Amino acid sequence: MSMATRTPTARRGTSRTARRTACAAALLLAVTALPTAAAAAPATTSHIEGQLPSGATYLMDVPADWNGTVLLFSHGYNEAGRPNPAQDAPDDATKALLLEKGYALIGSSYASTGWAVTDAVPDQMATLSAFTDRFGAARRTLAWGRSYGGLVTTAIAERHADRIDGSLSLCGLVHGGVANWNNTLDPAFAVKTLLAPDKDVPLTGLPDQATAIAAANTLASAVDSAQSTAAGRARIALAAALHNIPVWNQPTQTRPAATDWDAQQANQYPAVKGLLQIAAFTRRQEAEARAGGNMSWNTGVDYAKLLGQSSVRKEVTELYKKAGLSLRADLATLNRAPRVSADPSAVAWMSRTSSFTGKLTKPQLSVHTTGDALVPVQTESALRRAVTAAGSSALLRQAYVDNAGHCTFSPAEQLAALHTLEDRVTTGTWHATDPKSLNTKAAAADPTTPARYVSYRPTPYLRPYDLAHPADRR
Repeated sequence: MSMATRTPTARRGTSRTARRTACAAALLLAVTALPTAAAAAPATTSHIEGQLPSGATYLMDVPADWNGTVLLFSHGYNEAGRPNPAQDAPDDATKALLLEKGYALIGSSYASTGWAVTDAVPDQMATLSAFTDRFGAARRTLAWGRSYGGLVTTAIAERHADRIDGSLSLCGLVHGGVANWNNTLDPAFAVKTLLAPDKDVPLTGLPDQATAIAAANTLASAVDSAQSTAAGRARIALAAALHNIPVWNQPTQTRPAATDWDAQQANQYPAVKGLLQIAAFTRRQEAEARAGGNMSWNTGVDYAKLLGQSSVRKEVTELYKKAGLSLRADLATLNRAPRVSADPSAVAWMSRTSSFTGKLTKPQLSVHTTGDALVPVQTESALRRAVTAAGSSALLRQAYVDNAGHCTFSPAEQLAALHTLEDRVTTGTWHATDPKSLNTKAAAADPTTPARYVSYRPTPYLRPYDLAHPADRR
């Protein structure tokens, strides 16, 4: 049974869609008192909370003067065991601005936490069906999401294009699951090989969270110790380079000068530790459990070649020179070290559920901050590679915000992106996607928050994998 709460005023659509899934038909909405969490919503907005048959919860906020557009929001990664509330917008400020302009906002919690794409996509579709059942068919439906929600949104764009008119990924994992886990393996492999060669630390095949946490702590401790020496700092920079960790990656950091190699490395150091403590082990273990084994590998990888393509290779070479350390020797050590092989069935699961064909049939806008350490901006290069190979490049546009951090967009920047996607859906042509035009739109949408779109071209993603390139499937 589903649960619902709403304010007295609601606008119902004038028509009902024939596209009602069994999931939506099963929803039984019971009117109750408005919860405290919804009390801040305008009195003219219908605030609805419900539960899907999967167990996922959902939110709907629909203004009385609904403009006919519904925005289906996919939230980011939630750790196992932590609260998993439904979300229908990226933040409260952006939500308020969108409701003020008449947009209907909807989104689900997903039935499970972690690498939950197999739950997230159907739960989001069921939420859209529940919305249509209650309010009628939208004039326009846009899917959007942040971080892991960008992966969910891109999956919706490829698999359920008939249900949406366009999609927007913000700081998304648009490179897909296999590419993500391969690239997460590389810095951990470098840290273990160069900074903790005598430690028995499993990088993959993690049986439980306790093992994952112990491995993460061991390598994080090795990084802490290495940071105290010039040679150690150079090797940390090398590990960072294999993940394209930027030299300015948190808004609280001072942006280092172009040749201030020490300051650059100091900014990367906590990001390398953070990667080890979160994604490389605890999140990997959860994803491996879903996939039924290890879904990543570094067999056949030439780490000298990867470094040569890295966005921060110059910093690494300079720090090695300063330390009096041989970069060539360390790269040879990496290339000689015992490699990690993948479980083919786990790769197949991750490929099937979480990788992309690049085949777009509706427009997609993908936006990234330039200083993202968790999901580096180079993921956009991986998306472009897949979409180009699939022949869909005319439907894709990418834009970049000059800021440090993961998903550190202002409300103004997010609204500018949405309006740009709307313009494309309305006219059938991309208009004004250059930084100046995006900043103008951002300032008009919300003059109180920053507009920082810039011209930017990311370097290649170091370990791409997509379904448009058969050679990737090895």
